[in-house]
Amino acid sequence: MDINSLLNNTVKCQCGMEHKCDIKSVVIENDAIKKLPELIENYKNIVVTADKNTFAVCGEKVVNALGDKLETLFVYDDEGILVPNEEAIEKLECKVSDKTDLIIGIGSGVINDLCKYVSYKNSLPYYIVATAPSMDGYASVGAAMIIGNMKITYGAHVPTAIIADTAVLKDAPVDMIKSGYGDIIGKYSALNDWKLSHVVNDEYICEYVYNLTMDMVEKVKPLAKGVLNRDEESIKTLMEALVVVGIAMSYVGNSRPASGSEHHLSHFYEVTGIMTGMPYFLHGIDVMYSTYITQLLREELLKIDEIGDVAPFDKENWQKTIENIYYDAAEGVIAQQNKLNWYAKDMISVYKSKWNDIKNVLSEVPSSDEILSLLNEIELPYDDFMDMYGDEKIYYSKWYAKDLKDRYSVLWMYYEILHK
Repeated sequence: MDINSLLNNTVKCQCGMEHKCDIKSVVIENDAIKKLPELIENYKNIVVTADKNTFAVCGEKVVNALGDKLETLFVYDDEGILVPNEEAIEKLECKVSDKTDLIIGIGSGVINDLCKYVSYKNSLPYYIVATAPSMDGYASVGAAMIIGNMKITYGAHVPTAIIADTAVLKDAPVDMIKSGYGDIIGKYSALNDWKLSHVVNDEYICEYVYNLTMDMVEKVKPLAKGVLNRDEESIKTLMEALVVVGIAMSYVGNSRPASGSEHHLSHFYEVTGIMTGMPYFLHGIDVMYSTYITQLLREELLKIDEIGDVAPFDKENWQKTIENIYYDAAEGVIAQQNKLNWYAKDMISVYKSKWNDIKNVLSEVPSSDEILSLLNEIELPYDDFMDMYGDEKIYYSKWYAKDLKDRYSVLWMYYEILHK
């Protein structure tokens, strides 16, 4: 599709909003890096950053394309997984000078978030040279950071340009390709949560953005075999979908079209893994597994014909549990929920009055069996998920991952109706 038709104009929408995305250029094609010299024509002092792995992929090509406009090259040399935390931010900020007029990141999720965050703080534009079709944040306004042991998505800005060489993307590690596919399939859950909150909370929803995102899901859904075989056209379609979903987020100014309960579970596994030194899957892989889990929750709720009495909220017990499962992040989680005060709301009355409409929304997601089939098609057996996290962590994620975020999802309804 022509992604650039979604850019550089204002969409006057029936939802009442005017949608726009400030990305100037998206290039997704074979040998896309050759377009860099013309894209940087108006810049003179460029800071380039990557990690060791992403620089090895195409770093030299990027550096050569910049010529004497390269001000500084900074490559993170962290062992293991690079975390977008305070230390990583400071390292990149130290490379930005008064002369710097552009930051270019070479990488995917973490590098993109770091460049987005640091460039926004310093009122600079940034480009991202994508090295993997692994996640949908390339074109979004949000920068997902780990600050104070909390997973926080900061409102920032979009890149000025996205450059994605399909010859590079198709050779990305297979888990990163699976991650991108999983991030797209996760929109079934995210979009349903958006519609659910519209029914329950009268939250704003845009049918145009909803449909734009769902169209990308339906385009990618049948491509499991193609992306696993590194078919360049399938990889291109996946990358285009990931970018379009990011544009959809930019259109509404937040990640609502693309992030719901499935992302909250994914963030739970990531945050608790970082704090305890335990392994966790790539973001999009966790998202796809979590889409299966959240669908099981929806199906459990759909079995309820009439909502009966529920247990009152036990704040003392909740706080003890949060302290036990969130470790150093517990204080931030508790403070956030105290500020939101959602536990004090009488949502049961709302659910009872709208139960038929709620069930109609919950029934729109593909069944858990269908999602499990997609997991198998992309070669993500559910047993691997169980082996990674175990029954206890998965159990706690279903009840308490919601507390990490200030966004309503099916996790809140599940807790409020079924928690004992």
